Amino acid sequence: MAATLRQTPLTCSGHTRPVVHLSFSQLCPDGYFLISASKDGKPMLRQGNTGDWIGTFEGHKGAVWGVALNADSSRAATAAADFTAKVWDAVSGEELHTFSHSHIVKSVHFSPTSNELLTGSNEKLLKIYDIGKPEAEPQVFSGHTGALKHVLFMNEGRQMLSCADDKTIRVWDKAAGQEIQKLDLAHNPTSMELTGDEKTLTVTYGSKVAFLNPHTLEVEREVTVPTAVYSASLHPDRSVFICGGEDFKMYKFDYNTNVEIESFKGHFGPVHCVRFSPDGELYASGSEDGTLRLWQTTVGKTYGLWKCIDAASTENNIIAKPEATA
Repeated sequence: MAATLRQTPLTCSGHTRPVVHLSFSQLCPDGYFLISASKDGKPMLRQGNTGDWIGTFEGHKGAVWGVALNADSSRAATAAADFTAKVWDAVSGEELHTFSHSHIVKSVHFSPTSNELLTGSNEKLLKIYDIGKPEAEPQVFSGHTGALKHVLFMNEGRQMLSCADDKTIRVWDKAAGQEIQKLDLAHNPTSMELTGDEKTLTVTYGSKVAFLNPHTLEVEREVTVPTAVYSASLHPDRSVFICGGEDFKMYKFDYNTNVEIESFKGHFGPVHCVRFSPDGELYASGSEDGTLRLWQTTVGKTYGLWKCIDAASTENNIIAKPEATA
């Protein structure tokens, strides 16, 4: 029966410009959530397993490049081209704090306690803001020679990871206030994802997907993809990873053998961001075409809006809600 199943993604409309970043929440009592960043300047929050629109955060005056949700999904953070990072009440949609920068902000990440916000910007700096004292000056980390692309807290907020357009990935120590590890790459990195157990850092650059030890930046394995790759995500059980990039395709690889399992076109533009859901049942992709799409990890399971029906009764085994619109 499996051979007759075909992937039927859910299309989440609503954005009017390219979707450039997305982030899933952790598992919550209400399931999990998905937040998306778009060049339309209006980040959106959705129910994670269905793509149903919950709300739009209104307030930025430029493209939004980065988004994050805190540990319990009560707060959202956004990074934008209007030189600001903002913190929002994710339940009411109310803007709580604005942190001004002197250049475009590309990435935001909450500390595990949600007390601090890490930002990365075209200032070539990492900054840590105390959310409880929003007027206080941030802690600043310098060393990158190119614009920051992505920043992440790790090690219970005591260390930070960053990648930038200087072809480097770096580890920083918060207490010491300085860089403690650096890895030089052949190309500028395009995405960075840290597993929940903080044992694997997934990085994309050029046509490569690399898996690193996040503490030492030792490259543990590397896979070449048939296109310029912009984003990759590792399944929570490390069975497979997915990636996408310039050729509009979504790729799925066996993580243990590096063998390509499948590839298919679903978007009508380059794929800018991909992520697995926290339960690993689906993955999301965001594209230049302005849409988010949700894909089943195991085609044929009844999950979210996907309903599996008998193959003998129809050629289409998956019935899905065709559009989850804003």
